Amino acid sequence: MKGSLIILTFFIAGCFVGHMDSVPTWLLNDALSTYVLYALLFLVGMSIGFDSHCWSILREMHLKVLLVPFAIFLGTAAGSIAAWCIIADMSMHDVLAVGAGFGYYSLSTVIITNLGDPLLGSVALLANIIREIITLLCTPFLVRFFGKLAPVASGGATAMDTTLPIIVKFTSERYGIIAVFSGMVLTVLVPFIVTFIMT
Repeated sequence: MKGSLIILTFFIAGCFVGHMDSVPTWLLNDALSTYVLYALLFLVGMSIGFDSHCWSILREMHLKVLLVPFAIFLGTAAGSIAAWCIIADMSMHDVLAVGAGFGYYSLSTVIITNLGDPLLGSVALLANIIREIITLLCTPFLVRFFGKLAPVASGGATAMDTTLPIIVKFTSERYGIIAVFSGMVLTVLVPFIVTFIMT
């Protein structure tokens, strides 16, 4: 709980500072946040790499590890259809396209916008950012009530990068390896699935 509150506090503080006009321009450079993310991923990768048993996990699971991204794909589709039943003014086609971003908001937003629907692209941006934030803030609760694979499913494609540190912190390096694999598979699927749905 304490870790989630700290994350939320920093997020709110970042939103507040970003809204002010006195922020130095170098802090607004997208490359800076990218490099910070790279450094964070490097440190997480080091902690996983130090565990000699981690890479044997994927060999032990064999094809069963493929069930994780497949189940996330089916769960996201089911959740999107459930949302469509509630949102009467959006087509199921549009709702499925938004869900198919799997949390990868930058790529799915660009694809949807470039395919001629900027408004839906904005919806995809917000929906997938919310998915990432929920994973960052609620991972302790997800692990406690739904098991250690729950934050991997919640993170979707982001389980291999932005949400990976919090997943490893509240689960283990073992689940960090599964998260990276699942996130990689879903990341590769995003452009194909979103484009297929949109066209």
